Amino acid sequence: MPPEADNDAGRFGPLRPIEGAGKRVNALLAHIGDLVLLCIEATTWMLVALCSRKVRLGRAAIVSQICRLGVRSIWITSLVSGAVGAILALQLSPPLDDFGQKDLVANIIGVAVLRELGPLIGAIVLTGFAGAAITAEIGTMVVSEEIEALEAHALNPVRFLVVPRVIATTLSMGALAVISCIVAIGAAMYIAATVVGIPATIFWENLLEQVKPVDFYTGWAKGFLFGLLIGVIACGNGLKVAGGAAGVGNATTRTVVQCVVAIVVADLIFTAIFYALGLF
Repeated sequence: MPPEADNDAGRFGPLRPIEGAGKRVNALLAHIGDLVLLCIEATTWMLVALCSRKVRLGRAAIVSQICRLGVRSIWITSLVSGAVGAILALQLSPPLDDFGQKDLVANIIGVAVLRELGPLIGAIVLTGFAGAAITAEIGTMVVSEEIEALEAHALNPVRFLVVPRVIATTLSMGALAVISCIVAIGAAMYIAATVVGIPATIFWENLLEQVKPVDFYTGWAKGFLFGLLIGVIACGNGLKVAGGAAGVGNATTRTVVQCVVAIVVADLIFTAIFYALGLF
């Protein structure tokens, strides 16, 4: 039997699923490697700009991106966070009331929101609001050959396009994490006082008794990490767009999916690290 026949038999035989899985894993690892290299290059430009006055990242561009991506996300983030806080108050009160511990709603909500839900809600909202927009914007530049025009003028795309957006998503996510926590806890307190029957003073006292500064700081640190992941993934997918308008749409979809998966996995890893270090 010719060698080509053996290859075809393996390709379409029982080993085909294994071959396909191997190719997907290889492509995933290559994509992660590209994102890591992009993050390193962007970080290098930031450090060079901090150490050298000759290199400027463009303060106006960074402020513009923060306003476009972060400030405009405040309303929808507050809406979702407030709804989640109200849902938690309504869902937790009946089972706790069965044990005569309805007042502990504040304890559970405070820990859950500050450690996990606040940063997660802000990150998911920012992914849909900003991550997709960044990928579509940079992808359109790639399709219209604007990136090649920058390189032809000796302008680094990472420095002028990626760095301002990564800084904007990182700083914006740090602020959105705080806003999300405040709104969620405020909505939970309002529902607890008006619907559940827990006085606001008792809610506030139990909240302060339960939560610690480390709960807020760990959640806040996650917020900055989530913002960095969103910026790098969105910019990386945008720079790799190919295939015209259809390629821009596919890259935008990949950005949303990859950002959500990366955020959840990173949250799991950091939660495990904080638990192992006894920070809870």
